Amino acid sequence: MKEFIYSRNAVYEVLRAKRRDVFEIMIAEGVQEKGKIKEIIDSALQRKIKATRVPRGRLDKIHENHQGVVADVGAYPYSDVIEILDHAREKSEPPFLLILDSLQDPQNFGTLLRTAEAVGVHGIVIPLARTVEVTPAVVNASSGASEHLLIAQANLAQAMDSLKDAELWMVGLDQHGVKMEAGSRHLRGALGLVVGSEGEGLRELTRKKCDIILQLPMRGKIESLNAAVAGSVALYMAYLARNV
Repeated sequence: MKEFIYSRNAVYEVLRAKRRDVFEIMIAEGVQEKGKIKEIIDSALQRKIKATRVPRGRLDKIHENHQGVVADVGAYPYSDVIEILDHAREKSEPPFLLILDSLQDPQNFGTLLRTAEAVGVHGIVIPLARTVEVTPAVVNASSGASEHLLIAQANLAQAMDSLKDAELWMVGLDQHGVKMEAGSRHLRGALGLVVGSEGEGLRELTRKKCDIILQLPMRGKIESLNAAVAGSVALYMAYLARNV
């Protein structure tokens, strides 16, 4: 299945990651060959990928925020839990996974993927259904970080059981949990950080599979942060706890 990846960072990272088939790069007429556009063209030439100048209107029909470049690519290459654990093992690091329970918004998903890549998460697990997948909108929202991550689709309950058998500690994030502390022991070692959906949070079965539920400490007047912000903060707190 083909799809169109749009925007300069997203297209550049697709080329740099070398995980997808890339059939053609389309660049709007009049766009100067400098900065990211030049890097995209150079990378395409090195890989013998056709880079074609096309009328801007053609790209406008694909997406209004194309930034002058669109890539015609193959489907996103999903991974699996075993490959993610093997990846952690190859790096001689305790596994660090992000588990997303029925997230719906592409922008939130992309934001979390960008943060996960920045803090060195070994992989992400998402449900098989009722969730946002790695679409071109998600690739764009993540600034291409999705292309460098191992993302597995799985039955979430079964995946969490398998990860617990592999001695990962399942930490759920919820506003009704125990307050998270800086350097918390719950965030160290082999970890699966579980973030719920934007509206309902963690589903009951997912909550039951967690070893502990934590909430971010807050001093302001609002009750909670959205899933992307809360998950990103928790990811950084886990990163800091794992690297003290």
